Amino acid sequence: MEQLFKLKEHQTNVRTEIMAGITTFMTMAYILAVNPGILAASGMNNGAVFTATALASAVGCICMALIANMPFALSAGMGLNAYFAYTVVLGMGYTWEVALTAVFAEGLLFIILSLTNVREAIFNAIPGTLKIGVSVGIGLFISFIGLQNAHIAVSSATLVSMFSFSDSIKSGTFSSEGITVLLALIGILFTAFLVIRRVKGNLLIGIVVTWLLGIGCELAGFYVPDPEAGFYSLIPSGIVALPASLAPTLFKLDFSIIGSVNFFVVMFSFLFVDIFDTLGTLIGCASRADMLDEDGKLPGIKGALLADAIATTAGACMGTSTVTTFVESASGIAEGGRTGLTSLTTGIFFALSLFFSPIFLAIPSFATAPALIIVGFLMMQQVVKLDWSDVLEAIPAFIAIMAMPFLYSISEGISLGIISYVVLHLLAGKTKKISPLMYVLAVVFVLKYVVL
Repeated sequence: MEQLFKLKEHQTNVRTEIMAGITTFMTMAYILAVNPGILAASGMNNGAVFTATALASAVGCICMALIANMPFALSAGMGLNAYFAYTVVLGMGYTWEVALTAVFAEGLLFIILSLTNVREAIFNAIPGTLKIGVSVGIGLFISFIGLQNAHIAVSSATLVSMFSFSDSIKSGTFSSEGITVLLALIGILFTAFLVIRRVKGNLLIGIVVTWLLGIGCELAGFYVPDPEAGFYSLIPSGIVALPASLAPTLFKLDFSIIGSVNFFVVMFSFLFVDIFDTLGTLIGCASRADMLDEDGKLPGIKGALLADAIATTAGACMGTSTVTTFVESASGIAEGGRTGLTSLTTGIFFALSLFFSPIFLAIPSFATAPALIIVGFLMMQQVVKLDWSDVLEAIPAFIAIMAMPFLYSISEGISLGIISYVVLHLLAGKTKKISPLMYVLAVVFVLKYVVL
């Protein structure tokens, strides 16, 4: 382990890395249940997509471990899967086979860009203040995801508001939805207390204890599952189950329209979001782990980007939408994960989930929400590194911070942050601070809003 992952050099040990990997997996396990449901809307086989998601995630995490030796985990990206099913297939009328082909082509292009240093150059061109802003913005974004997953934050006439316990009691949904919100709030306080007390494995303990409290409530009759409303039993239906066959989706690619303009629009849409979601996640998580050097660069980033590209290509061949680096990797980093042993552990658990799916699919989102919210707090700590007195640097960083949770997109935060950085520095006459690649990126982002 020491020779392969250089644990002492990264000031970590096997136990810490494994705990971090398990924590990352627990916060990501929801994708195994969510991704098949979303892609099934496009006509894909639910069971085959589950198997493809688990295998592609395992491949991505293992590649990240062995190629890059970094603690980042990968799986089918949220948002990209919805774009695949609802926009490309249901909206634009293409078959899911064509959509998979677009993802496959994007993955190949992604590999070329990674090998030719284009993506690394983009990462290095982003100014230090914007990198801090991206890290903080991801912290707010991941906390907002946690609040939504736990139904603490719900949609309302004001777009979003706090869950109402009184309305839940009146409508008779307290025994399903209301009790899970209460358990999530208890889980947040419990996990926060563990963090304050510096208990090793605090996030993982918080997830497990919150889940066990839910199981206790179900056994006592306080929690009543309501599958039609999306509230399922918290008790695993079994322990072992054979994985579903990949046959319905394996290598089901359709190259019949590969030369059309629309195909390239779809492919580049996947590519664009994937590139900047990945770069944003790497910036945020690497900043949290103090992995960036004095110049704000991430040593060995080429390996991380290549692992991401390989996973996307492999995932398309198996039958799932774009695989990308997950922001939930920050939960494992918060547990002390610093090397590829963390991502290897996560990958192994994704592989095991193929045979122990009843256990992993029973992990409720309200149990993982406290971990995401506390990780958001930990990533927010980067905000003190911003020099708020230098408003020319601080305003673009603030725009990136604000855009990520409010627009629900890491890539949008980066886009608006870069555009505002270039425009404001041009207006202020501080052109020496703008690298040539930043001009190119700003123009590309503006064109994205006009064309895509």
